[in-house]
Amino acid sequence: MNIVVIGSGFGGLYAAILLQAQGHSVTIFEKRDKPGGRAYVYEQDGFKFDGGPTIITAPWLIHDLFARCGKRSEDYVDLVPVDPFYNIRFEDGSVFHYNGDRERLLAEIRKFNPDDVEGYLRFLRATERIYKTGFALIDKPFTRFSDMLRVIPDMARLRSHKSVAQFVNSFIKDERLRQVFSFHPLLIGGNPFQSTSIYALIHKLEQESGVWFARGGTGALVNALVQLFKDIGGRIELNAETKEIIIEPTTRRARGVRLSTGETVAADVVVSNADVAFTYLNLVPAEFRRKYSDRKVKRKRYSMSLFVIYFGTNRKYDHVAHHEILMGPRYRGLVDDIFRRKHLPEDFSLYLHRPTATDPDLAPPGCDCWYVLSPVPHLGGTTDWTEKAQPYRDAIMKYLEDRYLPDLSKHIVTEHRIDPLHFRDTLNSYLGSAFSVEPILTQSAWFRPHNRSQDIPNLYFAGAGTHPGAGLPGVMSSGKIVADLIGDARMKAVAN
Repeated sequence: MNIVVIGSGFGGLYAAILLQAQGHSVTIFEKRDKPGGRAYVYEQDGFKFDGGPTIITAPWLIHDLFARCGKRSEDYVDLVPVDPFYNIRFEDGSVFHYNGDRERLLAEIRKFNPDDVEGYLRFLRATERIYKTGFALIDKPFTRFSDMLRVIPDMARLRSHKSVAQFVNSFIKDERLRQVFSFHPLLIGGNPFQSTSIYALIHKLEQESGVWFARGGTGALVNALVQLFKDIGGRIELNAETKEIIIEPTTRRARGVRLSTGETVAADVVVSNADVAFTYLNLVPAEFRRKYSDRKVKRKRYSMSLFVIYFGTNRKYDHVAHHEILMGPRYRGLVDDIFRRKHLPEDFSLYLHRPTATDPDLAPPGCDCWYVLSPVPHLGGTTDWTEKAQPYRDAIMKYLEDRYLPDLSKHIVTEHRIDPLHFRDTLNSYLGSAFSVEPILTQSAWFRPHNRSQDIPNLYFAGAGTHPGAGLPGVMSSGKIVADLIGDARMKAVAN
């Protein structure tokens, strides 16, 4: 079959590679001048900045993909472990060195509160049960309600009605340690006080498989997947924006896409790795959307957005690890401002990324490469980013200079930033959401936008907004689900 994939993020690339390996003729159309979607790479003044995801877990998903194509991942990309996984810094000056070694991790917990060691061990045992159940479903489709009914008993047994924070707090007493073991939903666009406790499995996933980095940056992993796709016969077109998915009125099936140039490309199947809400609202005419009407799409809850500053310094800060989580003075109040009140707070918690801690070649000699990321409300709030962007940037950089990076302002030699307007206007994300549909229980599994459209039978979705959700393991697994669904549909068609 001729298959068109809209977008070259990790979900789209994963699906495209598997579909090409199945024997289909696959073409990816990418709006921007480089592949990667949110994993776009910015290069300026000798510095290389990963635009988006920087934390790689579940590396076997990458290795398996290459193996399915008869290739070896190590011939395309060099994945190296990161240790510590993160330094988590608090305003009282304490630092938790979060790592994958059991005894070292217990020593860190003991340093904060000896009484929480036993609670952590009980928490770990509980996350092992969640991991075994939850991760087994990560690459399984939920296209029928019966798929959901089968897992409801397991979800009830695992207390999935609780939030991650509620779940962690039932085991851990120290407030700082509660933050250490509950912040992970923020990495996939979730509120720790709203996201289902199923996402506590991220802790076990990291302990099981580690945290990894692609030498050369996440962009090197994107390039490896693109090269693999080309090596097995796939085709990718850059600077090729899709403006419409063409629907045949009588059959209500997709028959191709129309590009911004006006060119139409025929296809037997269309896979959208674009934002799910954007796809429905902008690429599929309303008369063909009985299930996903404008009203239904807009009524869903969407994740927060991000404010990200990429900068290079002409000195190195060797006391800073590869991944740093900088916890601000508030935790629940801050995420409530961002997710519930959709109000831009005065304070912030930050993710500070220093990839030159692992790979110095991403910056000129003697320099460091950085980005600092702040979760912010999506554009459903009242923040005017045309006015707020510069003062917000200045406040973040002053905070870093005052607390963590001495004399920072004197050493910045290059800089770039993105905000929610970038997510809306460049990445085509509804409301400027950075992670699409928010990961809450009532928007998970069958309740999440399906990998196969409920309106257009040969339209499929890969990426953060569909099942299983955001994060590299999630979006890559969505690509596998799509490829499996299309393969199953093909087999049934041949059998009939």
